[in-house]
Amino acid sequence: MLIKDERGSGTVLSAGLALAMLLLMVFVVALGQAAVAASKAATAADLAALAAADTYRGLMAGDPCQAAGETAQQHGAALVACTLNADMSATVEVSVATTLPWLAHGRARAGPPPADVLPGQP
Repeated sequence: MLIKDERGSGTVLSAGLALAMLLLMVFVVALGQAAVAASKAATAADLAALAAADTYRGLMAGDPCQAAGETAQQHGAALVACTLNADMSATVEVSVATTLPWLAHGRARAGPPPADVLPGQP
């Protein structure tokens, strides 16, 4: 037999558990969106760095950082920084807008291998 003061406590407990499950689901969805955005930013940075390095080495015509910016834009990202290095490589940083309150960032370097790397050696 229930005491009169305990009536409705199961309803409150069920509501609390439902709220906790809802918050957990929101967290998991946000985590998934952050992972997708980070992957998209990394891919855009890789491709933008390759475009900049190819242009810098003369394999394509144009300005290397402009090529990186156009490539990043085609992949849904914005070019944040573009650095042309003395070893004929390019380093780029991009950002991708997300549904979350922050941006996802990606950074990549592309260019020829270092001079001390010989073919066939790890």
